Amino acid sequence: MTASPARAQRFREFKMPDVGEGLTEAEILKWYVQPGDTVTDGQVVCEVETAKAAVELPIPYDGVVHELNFGEGVTVDVGTVIISVDTDPGAGPAAAPAPSAPQEAAPSAEEEAEPQGRQAVLVGYGAAPSSTKRRARKPQPAVPAQPESASAALQAELNGRATPTPMITPVPVPAAPAAPVAAAPAGRPLAKPPVRKLAKDLGIDLATIAPTGPDGIITREDVHAAAAPAAAAAPAGAPAPVAAAPADTGTVDTAARERRVPVKGVRKATAQAMVASAFTAPHVTEFITVDVTRTMKLVQELKQDPDMAGLRVNPLLLVAKAFLVALRRHPEVNAAWDEANQEIVYKDYVNLGIAAATPRGLIVPNIKDAGSKTLPQLAADLGELIATAREGKTSPAAMSGGTVTITNVGVFGVDTGTPILNPGESAILAFGAVKLQPWVHKGKVKARQVTTLALSFDHRLIDGELGSKLLADVAAVLERPKRLITWG
Repeated sequence: MTASPARAQRFREFKMPDVGEGLTEAEILKWYVQPGDTVTDGQVVCEVETAKAAVELPIPYDGVVHELNFGEGVTVDVGTVIISVDTDPGAGPAAAPAPSAPQEAAPSAEEEAEPQGRQAVLVGYGAAPSSTKRRARKPQPAVPAQPESASAALQAELNGRATPTPMITPVPVPAAPAAPVAAAPAGRPLAKPPVRKLAKDLGIDLATIAPTGPDGIITREDVHAAAAPAAAAAPAGAPAPVAAAPADTGTVDTAARERRVPVKGVRKATAQAMVASAFTAPHVTEFITVDVTRTMKLVQELKQDPDMAGLRVNPLLLVAKAFLVALRRHPEVNAAWDEANQEIVYKDYVNLGIAAATPRGLIVPNIKDAGSKTLPQLAADLGELIATAREGKTSPAAMSGGTVTITNVGVFGVDTGTPILNPGESAILAFGAVKLQPWVHKGKVKARQVTTLALSFDHRLIDGELGSKLLADVAAVLERPKRLITWG
């Protein structure tokens, strides 16, 4: 039974939109409204995290929140209804919205008594009916009760020795079985072999444990819970009972000291991107150590320059500018590999990515058309990009379309690294820590400010000669920053 047109018009459903480029799911981070709250068209009702960023979702209706379909922390597929709004709350009490698909009537008592076949699913015919739902047996002659037969079968299954039990007509059981049957002793608790070993090692009698697992199975947690009060109950002054030391198997139970966290959101996207890049693009990484004393002096001078007032000036800014100047001298580097069409796509623009560590994980927003910007414009865009990333407000659009990237590992005190390419990009430059080191300058050993740069590039696009020239030019600009003028 479907909802009437009037009712469908009154209760409007808002579905999880595709807030990125082809994203299929998003996690609900926070609800800003609750059922009964009044909302207006364009009001932000929740914050969701996609594989790229955290995004706030506005509601396109006026009315009163009728229902939130999912709680916080739940990952929802794109196109799934997440909230419904009563657009005419003055029309009377709101009943639950009608189901979107017809539902079958509840089965009668006779139908429930009949055995059910396998349910149709997307693939195959689903699981067989549970062995605990059987047809009622016919009256049989009196047979000695065997209360432990089900337990024995279940324990055999736990031990990996379960065998199918054919449906046969019950017959009187002879006094002595024709063949030995592997049945559990009367009252034997149900537990898997590893759990039994754990209980033995801890000196716990399984018969004294209340099981919490399915079908009355004792779990590892049950054993640990039973061991804790047993240890606390021992008198402080009384000597501990002497028990046989368990055999040393060389294994240590570490489950209680491990945490498992679902892989989702930015972490999931980062993992997929890094694996795809590492096993698709053949990486080559080259290194160069350079004296950046003059660059560091220029940074201090720029901080006092009126044209840079109010802007964030730091070594990363000049590294970015040096990278852009070197790319202008070697435009063949700024390209992408099109596997589907077997083409190399050369790009006449540079979208410069800046790797940013955020509480939600690593993201790489980029400055659009960075090669055409002046130094003050680049500083303004770089400062805004970093501030937005730290606030967790970076949009998916800001993280798409990058061509090359810089990762500033030096802020962590690291000399350099072997960075992995952002998928679809041709090169990534790692900027290491700037340290005071002995350096030969004008024929004398002096203390100079030195850093190490690392350049990883896609060897399908960039030969060793081209990659080496690019890295050498970046170093040359940082060694003598006046080349920003002569080469720029």
